[in-house]
Amino acid sequence: MGEDKRKAEGSPEGGPAKKAAPAKSVNPKRVRELRRGAVDGSGPVIYWMSRDQRVRDNWALIYAAQAAAQRGVPVAVAFNLVTEFLGAGARQFGFMVRALRLMQPKLEALNIPFFLLKGDPGETVPELVKATGASLLVTDFGPLRLGRQWREAVAGKLEVPFHEVDAHNVVPVWVASDKREYAARTIRPKIHSKLPEFLTEFPELEPQAAWEGAVKPEPVDWDGLLAEVLERGKAVPEVQWCQPGEDAAMEALAGDKGFLSKARLARYDEKRNDPTVPDALSGLSPYLHFGHLAPQRAAIEAAKRKSVHKASVEGFLEELVVRRELADNYCFYVENYDSLEAAYDWARQTLKDHRNDKREHVYTKAQFEAGQTHDKLWNAAQLEMVHAGKMHGFMRMYWAKKILEWTASPEEALELDGRDPNGYVGCMWSIAGIHDQGWAERAVFGKIRFMNYNGCKRKFDIEKYVARVDAMVRDAKAAAKAAKA
Repeated sequence: MGEDKRKAEGSPEGGPAKKAAPAKSVNPKRVRELRRGAVDGSGPVIYWMSRDQRVRDNWALIYAAQAAAQRGVPVAVAFNLVTEFLGAGARQFGFMVRALRLMQPKLEALNIPFFLLKGDPGETVPELVKATGASLLVTDFGPLRLGRQWREAVAGKLEVPFHEVDAHNVVPVWVASDKREYAARTIRPKIHSKLPEFLTEFPELEPQAAWEGAVKPEPVDWDGLLAEVLERGKAVPEVQWCQPGEDAAMEALAGDKGFLSKARLARYDEKRNDPTVPDALSGLSPYLHFGHLAPQRAAIEAAKRKSVHKASVEGFLEELVVRRELADNYCFYVENYDSLEAAYDWARQTLKDHRNDKREHVYTKAQFEAGQTHDKLWNAAQLEMVHAGKMHGFMRMYWAKKILEWTASPEEALELDGRDPNGYVGCMWSIAGIHDQGWAERAVFGKIRFMNYNGCKRKFDIEKYVARVDAMVRDAKAAAKAAKA
């Protein structure tokens, strides 16, 4: 979001290198010390997994394993399950827990025990470190406020070094830039200049030293845990169109019917902004969000197909690398990333100037959630999210723009969405002009970019999109009814 120009710039080929070179170890620039100190003693290494929930292609796990191997000690993985996280329901918690269940045997095959913790990580993680006599704690990077608070709380209670590894971005966020970037055009050349160093093939994770510590993981009652999270979050039920876990993620990326298959990748360049052709999109968002798929793996596999599908691959890499890492940059360097105070001066001023403009329609949160507006296109996008757990990327922009137009204030509009960096940036782009520029002034929006129904009508067949969503909703309701029978 933000600029009309979507093609990658800033490198001789207009995108990442075609072939990733192998890496023998983790680039030290990926690592930050959250608590300093010499790594000594015979204690194990603990990897506190959070954002990157996978065994394969995980720089944080690789770093922890290599640190352990250098000193001949074992490594373990710990995951802390909290009871609530930013409005997540059964749809989110169920997907995550099912993937963790699939991950456990993959770890155990490498002699890596899996500790499932529950509660406040500021308490549970330091307790595990102390109980196991760990000599180093490693975690993966996340830019959001809550994760930072957790890591700060943990660091404050440790007596051993604590290292953070950016396993989510191709170019580590603190390496790509040392400041908040204004837009994609300012961060793009910085990222592309560093891709030769960081867009490398992952080293293979070898079996680790056997865990012989007195503290061993308690058996996980996965069935009971799933029943618990599904019941607690039943207001937002699970969906069936995507299966959890890193194997499913790789199938969605590069399987016979995956995004990188010839038929689908060929459509991406011209059809990705057409909501009537949903499979022209990658469909990888759930796997990237939950860390089941490394964005770097997706970039490596996509780059292999550039000679055949140049425009599609370049467009995908622009979104996957530049735009996604721009979102992390914003949330990392802006403390109040979800507030209008984070908007540029021009955007705050124009929204202030038009704060009291008359709105033709004003809806409540309940009306928005139920898809009960006067606009059938907006309603369809909302219902697609409610019943399918996803919304087409182009429709997400329209959806957010209309919330600005149909709520009493920009502050109220910002309350209706955001759970990860892409989500927050998408809302801030739509409502507060983040990573964008001023446009022709109009009522309510001021100089914030405007979108309307007629513009969508010129781009795609609205009736076809609405009909597709209506059919999907009927099928979803019928499936839910059959499940209860």
